[in-house]
Amino acid sequence: MEIITGDIQCSLPPCVATIGCFDGVHRGHRYLVRQVCREGAACGMRTALITFPVHPRQVMRSDYQPRLLSCLPQKEALIRSLEMDYCIMLPFTHELSLLSAREFMQLLRDRFNVRILVIGYDHRFGHNRCEGLSDYCRYGTELGMKVIRADALVENGVSVSSSIIRSLLEEGKIEDANHFLGYRYYLDGVVVNGFRMGRKMGFPTANLKPSCPDKLIPAEGVYAVYAYIGGIRYAGMLNIGCRPTFDNGSERSIEVNIFDFSGDIYNEKMRIEFVHYVRKEIKFGSIVDLTAQIEKDKETIIQLLQYKSYGKEEH
Repeated sequence: MEIITGDIQCSLPPCVATIGCFDGVHRGHRYLVRQVCREGAACGMRTALITFPVHPRQVMRSDYQPRLLSCLPQKEALIRSLEMDYCIMLPFTHELSLLSAREFMQLLRDRFNVRILVIGYDHRFGHNRCEGLSDYCRYGTELGMKVIRADALVENGVSVSSSIIRSLLEEGKIEDANHFLGYRYYLDGVVVNGFRMGRKMGFPTANLKPSCPDKLIPAEGVYAVYAYIGGIRYAGMLNIGCRPTFDNGSERSIEVNIFDFSGDIYNEKMRIEFVHYVRKEIKFGSIVDLTAQIEKDKETIIQLLQYKSYGKEEH
């Protein structure tokens, strides 16, 4: 796949394209991409995915705080795994936001040689997003562009979408979210100093500072996770929350106890993959009670991850 920055003039062959934010590049997106690829193969054209480096709402509203499933480097890495010929990173500007749907479609035709546009089942574009599929088809006829509405990926009556996945993550339904994503949800970041209370209790933790402040943090609670450090995978248990037993206020932390690990990894990069949700974060009456519960959590997580060997596991 060739990644094209949208502000660079390019000369592309006639292509079949689709457009969207593609946040998370989940199974619903991949289902759409397969439809684009089938259309491209049928008509002998190249295929292109058109997306935006920054969420359009961040351009429209300066106070908008997205809850992203994938920040730009993560999204680009996921997109590169798709069987498309081109990915066009089109900067979303205020000027672009003022274009009507027809004007935007003409831009796609004139600038990127889009001849067939495959539109996601629920996708709208153009100023105020006030037009729909019938309008797009009419404009396409005028512009010499074929417009096709893609089918949705539906499972158990649910259309797989980024908004559904966000809701599942916020509810702690990590297994369902991972199923719709097609991979384990993850956070990338750097290990930073924490309160060191876990160490005093016999469960030293690595505190993660996410590299993308706009990426969605799953529901507070205890999780079975995999931690990746230096390309090596480790099993662990993670807590997201405010440590209510210690009355530490409202500052949220993301801290993982990595099983059978004792290295100094402050300021090191780490990735956390969420595997299972175990329980909510609650306030205990004493540190003794909290420690006893953490012991139980660890046993539960060892079983969930089928963790048998002590030491590191190769990725």
